Amino acid sequence: MTYKVIIPAAGLGKRMGAGKNKLLLELNEVPILIHTLRVFEKDDLCDGIILSISPQEEELFKELLKTYQINKVEHFVHGGKERQHSVFNGLKVLAGFDGIVLVHDGARPFIDTMLIHELVAVTSESGAAVLAVPVKDTIKKVANDEVVETVERASLWAIQTPQAFRVSLLMEANIKAEEDRFVGTDDASLVERLNYPIKIVKGNYDNIKLTTPEDLYFAEAIIRKLEKI
Repeated sequence: MTYKVIIPAAGLGKRMGAGKNKLLLELNEVPILIHTLRVFEKDDLCDGIILSISPQEEELFKELLKTYQINKVEHFVHGGKERQHSVFNGLKVLAGFDGIVLVHDGARPFIDTMLIHELVAVTSESGAAVLAVPVKDTIKKVANDEVVETVERASLWAIQTPQAFRVSLLMEANIKAEEDRFVGTDDASLVERLNYPIKIVKGNYDNIKLTTPEDLYFAEAIIRKLEKI
């Protein structure tokens, strides 16, 4: 089953401290965003990409897509105040389409195509699914710089992207969130408010999000590892 993907790419990434859109930073002399887009460009199941961007960067992104021969971007939409609003703007251009839509962080360039396919297959049956990995560290709840309790770890999962949904379901969740003025931490949190069950697809630990300067060191290590495969 084919899918479309929305990629929010309008954020400044303040924690990266780059002074510009972190997706324009380079890994192996190629912008992070291009690494991410190439995964979907090469995937036969991907039927189109929607990029949510800052209006001031539209011409720059168009030039990048041309330079790196990324041809599946169907729409540019403007980013909103929050990531959630940027995704909602992307959803709006999919009116009339009720297939599967993925939402993926532009700063996760190491997503595996086989995991995408598994996620799409599960979503075609369930309507909503997310990638996640079991938490490896001990987790403690803290208040006022003191440990309150150790949280039971076996049931804790770190959620990644892509997250996948039927378009109509994610649209309903975003409309309700807008009506309630609710801002969630991810797209699945909006769907959870509808009491709709969300399936977990086990991801892998290489699917990191590049958020801080230290993450770039891990990214370079993952690139070296993948080059040896």
